[in-house]
Amino acid sequence: MAAHRLTPPTSPSFWRSPLRGPRLTALLGAVLLAGITLLFVTGLLSYAAYNPDLAGGVNDKTPSKGLLGFYLFDWPTGPYWLYRVTQGLHVTVGVALVPVLLAKLWSVVPKLFTLPPARSLGHALERLSLLLLVGGALFEFVTGLLNIQLEYVFPGSFYPLHFYGAWVFIGAFAAHVALRMPRTVRALRERTDPTADADDTGLVAVRPAPPTVTRRGALGLVGAGSLVLLVTTAGQSIGGRWRRTALLAPHGGRDPGSGPNGFQINKSAAVLGVRAQDTGEDWRLTVEGGGRRAVLGRAELLALPQHTAALPIACVEGWSTDDQRWSGVPLRDLAALVGLGDRPPGVLVESLQLHGAFRRAALRDNQVRDPRSLLALRVGGAELSLDHGYPARIIVPGAPGVLNTKWVSRLTFGEW
Repeated sequence: MAAHRLTPPTSPSFWRSPLRGPRLTALLGAVLLAGITLLFVTGLLSYAAYNPDLAGGVNDKTPSKGLLGFYLFDWPTGPYWLYRVTQGLHVTVGVALVPVLLAKLWSVVPKLFTLPPARSLGHALERLSLLLLVGGALFEFVTGLLNIQLEYVFPGSFYPLHFYGAWVFIGAFAAHVALRMPRTVRALRERTDPTADADDTGLVAVRPAPPTVTRRGALGLVGAGSLVLLVTTAGQSIGGRWRRTALLAPHGGRDPGSGPNGFQINKSAAVLGVRAQDTGEDWRLTVEGGGRRAVLGRAELLALPQHTAALPIACVEGWSTDDQRWSGVPLRDLAALVGLGDRPPGVLVESLQLHGAFRRAALRDNQVRDPRSLLALRVGGAELSLDHGYPARIIVPGAPGVLNTKWVSRLTFGEW
């Protein structure tokens, strides 16, 4: 009996699924074109929201970005839900696209094993762009999914890894779209035999196995998977009763407790090295600027005119809170204490926390001047809990959660 010869993956006859074809790949590619474009734009907006060009790079976790930061602009304070929407879209759409991305990679996997690896210089460049495209997509999606669950198992900081990875990926993505767009349009227009241009694409099986599901059924399964991920993620950004549907959302299973302080936190005081004794009666806030200095205890801050603002907290991981009623002292009033009341400049905020990023964070002058920007002392009529930043925290409309610094110890207005 003759020995059975194994067919290597480099042989066209190894890939036998009857589902693969140019039209299936084109349909999945069209969805990814729209989705990834949205992810890239909202990712750029998220980076701009951090004000990375302030205070000599205090907020900047990618100091060597160079020309990659060409588009940066002053992040606005209105509408107050802006970051909640842009980052909610970024994370929710990213999660929902996972089945589409996996299906697209499956549909073209035979191309990765094509021999010879390069038939010409142009073909070699195309294969290199494909390698960067696949590697970049997997890197960006995997690190993004890990980040929203606070699982930092990858080496280095998430911020520069995801930022530079995004630019490498989008470069390869743009090149791939430019090279493949004519074929994609041609495949999408094809309404007859899906194998009509099999020799042109190399995707259709030369020895197909019997089908177990139609192409339409396969697309339905992919769409159903994306819909399930969308439904079980989006509620965390929509808020209200929809939050109960966010079974797979970032921190979706964490119970924030009840009462005025019963809403989402990212990291607790204990995790960031803030102890109750650090925030007791001896705590003082130092306010500096314009050559003047003021030191105030919590009772003195409560004696100042108090203002209230209804604002959410929205974090880079994609979750956000419902609007909370914060009360405290407007930042512009604190600037006035040191003689900067007319047009107060930006402020450098320092925290008591010992660990983690953004122990020091800078806010722009437009953020300081907004009357809703507060040094918050209370929430929902109650004192802040320690995990929510007692004795005082920053609340700024439209800013990422990490810029709403907790356990504030010093405010420095003007030059830093």
